[in-house]
Amino acid sequence: MPRTLMSHIDPGAVALRVEASSSEEVIRLLAGRLEALGCVKPSYADAVVRREATMPTGLPLGRDENVAIPHTDPEHVLKPGIALGVLSRPVTFANMEDPDEAVPVGIVFLLAINDKDKQIDMLQEIMDTIQSEEALTGLKNASTLEDIGSILN
Repeated sequence: MPRTLMSHIDPGAVALRVEASSSEEVIRLLAGRLEALGCVKPSYADAVVRREATMPTGLPLGRDENVAIPHTDPEHVLKPGIALGVLSRPVTFANMEDPDEAVPVGIVFLLAINDKDKQIDMLQEIMDTIQSEEALTGLKNASTLEDIGSILN
């Protein structure tokens, strides 16, 4: 039986109603949670921000909610994990397909994966989740960790 997306997310790495003014601020907030949980090295946040500048991860979904899935090289990761940020209002990420295009993002999945093969599996699980308009709406409206768990399980 496949694992659910929620099985990869520590409750301490979930941030709801995040107030942020930039994609970097969101990345650093979520990276701080992963670092506090022992998932990533202190170098992780800077590495994600650097990678985002050259290989953006904003994903326009053609819906009310867009998603970003920032990540970086395994050398900055101690153990796998995902941080989830649901923003109070969208911040701009560059479009992964057209870096010159800005994408307003309201949901961020920050990946800390130390095995490239597992990264592909994790991205597929996230893609399966975000293709559901019901799941996106549920994440955006979630007010508790239990709400998040019921959507991602």
